[in-house]
Amino acid sequence: MIPYSRQHISQKDIDSVVEVLRSNFLTQGPLVPRFEAAVANFVGAYFAVASNSATSSLHVACLALGVGREDIVWTVPNTFVASANCALYCGAKIDFVDIDPRTFNLSVPALEKKLQEAKQDGKLPKVIIPVHFAGQSCEMERIYNLCNPLGIRIIEDASHAIGGTYKGLPVGSCQYSDITIFSFHPVKIITSGEGGMAVTNDRALAESMRLFRCHGITKDANSFIGDSDGGWYFEQIELGYNYRMTDILAALGLSQMEKLAEFVGRRQAIAMQYTEALKGLPVVLPEQHHDSNSSYHLYVIRVPSVEGRSLRNRLYEAMHKNGIGVNVHYIPVHLHPFYQRIGFKKGQFPVCEDYYDEALSLPIFPELNSDQFKVIVENVRQVLDLN
Repeated sequence: MIPYSRQHISQKDIDSVVEVLRSNFLTQGPLVPRFEAAVANFVGAYFAVASNSATSSLHVACLALGVGREDIVWTVPNTFVASANCALYCGAKIDFVDIDPRTFNLSVPALEKKLQEAKQDGKLPKVIIPVHFAGQSCEMERIYNLCNPLGIRIIEDASHAIGGTYKGLPVGSCQYSDITIFSFHPVKIITSGEGGMAVTNDRALAESMRLFRCHGITKDANSFIGDSDGGWYFEQIELGYNYRMTDILAALGLSQMEKLAEFVGRRQAIAMQYTEALKGLPVVLPEQHHDSNSSYHLYVIRVPSVEGRSLRNRLYEAMHKNGIGVNVHYIPVHLHPFYQRIGFKKGQFPVCEDYYDEALSLPIFPELNSDQFKVIVENVRQVLDLN
């Protein structure tokens, strides 16, 4: 089976983890801040806060921005459910902005229209979470220029996009946002096994996220409400969570960071090969915005239906039958049963729903070799030529 994605683990990665297993620190020790510093330095942000998953990072980012009951958060329906769930964890209300049919990212015209309507109704969101789908940055400057005058805070969900750039700057520099979130799940650009990272240029937000990731507990004497009883003393000053990253995960993440540029370069090369090899076929290829340089976590094509029949479904089934693990990203969040129960309905975000009916993610990962690539393309051609 050729998977749609997979991690690349070297002997150096293994040795780095083994070294931690033989050390005095297994949980959050000295390697976590080193990993945080490495990511912050790479993306050009002042602060980084590691956690045990990108979902956790999204949650503490919302908490740090003060999201609570009766607040409203917007994201896109074309994403993994965590991008929306993080607002609900805080007791907030969630809503969605439809996507651009070319980039599959948040549609700026749709956002502008929705903001105008929300302003008239007195229901503006407190936070908006643009998602950099497949590794390509959203149009962050335009989003910022719409949201900032209205006092709306911005969290970039860049779970797909570490190593990408926007307007010549690394995704995560936070030039047009308050906080950016990265994921280190095994199928992402680099991995720490599981893990996430929030980066920001705001010291107060970084300190707040650190507090929420560790039970709301502080050992900083300057933050104590009461008097210290001794060197062992700590205080819980917020209702926080156990979202800490371990040194085991950080060791793997640090080692993987050394290969980040190589991994992104390889993914970009494979994407260019796909674009060239699939030209002329009855599929819509992913479009890159001129301001963005994607890290290509995913390579998604759209396969239009023929005479009411889903050619995408036929291609998916044929590829899997032949050992090629294509996938679909994503089932629109508002179509999941949970979100239907809280009031969302099919037809609310038609561009995303049309995209979902046609979307297919082709395999892309650094170790994908030329023989595997040829097999994938030949199978795509064979199925499409039958129609």
